[in-house]
Amino acid sequence: MVIGNHLAQHRELSLTAIGLAAHILSVPEGTPVDIRSLAERFPEGRDRIAFALRELEAHGYLERVREHTETGRLVTRTYAHHTPASVRLADAVVPVGPVGPAGAARAGADEAAAAPEAGEPSQEDDQPGHEPHTPDRPEPVSEPRDGAPRDGLHEKAVTLLAGLRRTDPRLTLSLRDVNRMAPSVIDWLTRGATPAAVHHTLTADLPVLMKHPAGVIAYRLRELLPPHLPPAPVPAADTGAPTGGTHRPLPFQDCDGCNRVFRAPAPGHCRDCRSGFMTPGEGACAA
Repeated sequence: MVIGNHLAQHRELSLTAIGLAAHILSVPEGTPVDIRSLAERFPEGRDRIAFALRELEAHGYLERVREHTETGRLVTRTYAHHTPASVRLADAVVPVGPVGPAGAARAGADEAAAAPEAGEPSQEDDQPGHEPHTPDRPEPVSEPRDGAPRDGLHEKAVTLLAGLRRTDPRLTLSLRDVNRMAPSVIDWLTRGATPAAVHHTLTADLPVLMKHPAGVIAYRLRELLPPHLPPAPVPAADTGAPTGGTHRPLPFQDCDGCNRVFRAPAPGHCRDCRSGFMTPGEGACAA
């Protein structure tokens, strides 16, 4: 085993970490290198060994990964590398030729004190070289639809969507989502819906688990869109004449003959007095 000067002469690693790295790189694959096993092997103690392992992991010489064994048990495997992570990433970004044998030796460890099966291939450095990955450029933020200028309705829609997070912090929308759904809110406003009604529709009875708030808002704007508000009926002109739909009772009148109260459009005699006047021979009606 040959240890490079980048490890042996490392200026930021402690002497304990350098010696521990040399030990881990020299043991066969599958040897337990958890804290308890190393503390039983060396006199430094668990705290110093744990600190040295964290040093090596921070500088890229160790990598601890949670994996499932063939029996389904969750174990922690420790991968030891001859070169730090920064050097490996630089080699992956600028490939200089065919990649040779794997340069990382795995020690393997189960922190639960059960060593995993030996002979399993390394899952990191045994992969062939590949071209550097160029991250995709973010798409430009979509502008409003053609023919929809940034007028008052657009500003109202943007303000409504951006302010949903005041009601529920889960409804925090990105600028792209706000500009994408603003035309849908404008469609609601042009159909007669008030901003308060749209806000209530988008925030009422939200699901407990909501992974994609923008999808929930877009679904409600699309599926709960109301129809156009019909025109308001024109009120009829007040002519003073009674309409057919309203009937007012006649006012009360006092009978001029018997002082009985009755309903009539004008003062006069009640029905009984009028019938008495029309029947010859009958006297006046009693009061």
